[in-house]
Amino acid sequence: MMVDSVTLEVVRNGCIAIAEEMNANLVRTGYSPNIKERRDCSCALFDADGEMVSQAENMPVHLGAMPFSVAAAVEEFGGSLEPGDAVLLNDPFRGGAHLPDLTLVSPIFANPEAEDPTLVAYAANRAHHADIGGSTAGSVAADSTEIYQEGLRIPPVKLFAGGEVVDDVMEMILLNVRTPDERRGDLRAQEAANETARKRVHELVDKYGVDELDDAFDEIKNYSERRMRAELEAFPDGTYAFEDVLDDDGRGNTDLPVEVAVTVDGDNVHVDFAGTADQTEGPINAVLAVTSSATYYAIRCVTDPDIPPNHGCYRPIEVDAPEGSIVNPDPPAAVVGGNLETSQRVTDVVLGAFGTEAPERVTAAGQGTMNNITFGGTDPRDGTPYAFYETQGGGFGGRTGKDGMDGVHVHMSNTMNTPVEVLETAYPL
Repeated sequence: MMVDSVTLEVVRNGCIAIAEEMNANLVRTGYSPNIKERRDCSCALFDADGEMVSQAENMPVHLGAMPFSVAAAVEEFGGSLEPGDAVLLNDPFRGGAHLPDLTLVSPIFANPEAEDPTLVAYAANRAHHADIGGSTAGSVAADSTEIYQEGLRIPPVKLFAGGEVVDDVMEMILLNVRTPDERRGDLRAQEAANETARKRVHELVDKYGVDELDDAFDEIKNYSERRMRAELEAFPDGTYAFEDVLDDDGRGNTDLPVEVAVTVDGDNVHVDFAGTADQTEGPINAVLAVTSSATYYAIRCVTDPDIPPNHGCYRPIEVDAPEGSIVNPDPPAAVVGGNLETSQRVTDVVLGAFGTEAPERVTAAGQGTMNNITFGGTDPRDGTPYAFYETQGGGFGGRTGKDGMDGVHVHMSNTMNTPVEVLETAYPL
């Protein structure tokens, strides 16, 4: 059924508002400084097919990878999910990014009290937890050589069932982290964010009905796809190549190449990372979800920023990353830094490739890192454990007709800095 333009625009903006309200509530109810101050979290709304319809303006490295998590949750539980259920996961090799990023996926049913409720959407959010266990406080082990050293690895599991927490799953998580009270509080905040989406989607269902809302979701994605294809057609057909290196993997392996060949063919683009270094001993391997996320982001940067970001934007983009490479490693590779560092280099090379044909659309390279700082210990004030995690801003490259910027987060990161007053209150500093 065709959706009229007024209804389409109202629903589209309503979906964006849902994602933004999810994020506002996640930040407001978050327990840890990492969520409530740094805002290291992201929220999005997906349709019943698990395709993204809208997202909040949060972390690029989260948002492009989150569809992989939703797909993993749906694949694991299929049609067995019921109202009030929520699936938690962080396994980088099953839709996650790195272990500190915990994703919660909740189905939304139009008629949850019915005997056979109708699935209409999924709410999903991803939050970086300041500790998820592993060999170091903060769960960013720069010397890790396999994922087992990096923290608790969670496949898709139900953390909530019928609206109630699954106690044994929650207990298993809390027993394996240094700061269980923080983890419990942040996980409950994630559940509250998805509950916000459920309420707002029900309002849309009450106004438009399931069928019209589903048609609107489809057209929202189709509209973005049409606009993205029109943008890609403006680039000359051909293959644009670029190469850069990762300086070091933390284990003494240096100058690891990241190569890309971007082939534009009409309104499609194929991004191939053949020639990139094999997966390495250190923790800078980026799983496919992260590599894809960085690629999507870079292509969004060189196309019209007014295109609504959703699944439709990704349809014209094909990503090939060699298996067993630092941009698509095999388990049990260490991956915590792939999300933090290699994602930035993937962004750099894809932008660099487009810069060979359209330099006016590309910025100069920025700091190329997220500048992670972690530490932890026992708070002498009360004897409780603590774990601190922070990313620092740096230089952003110059743009066509404009200078660069100082002290900002670049590309895949989009967090805030923790105020010093909060640091002194929350940690023994």
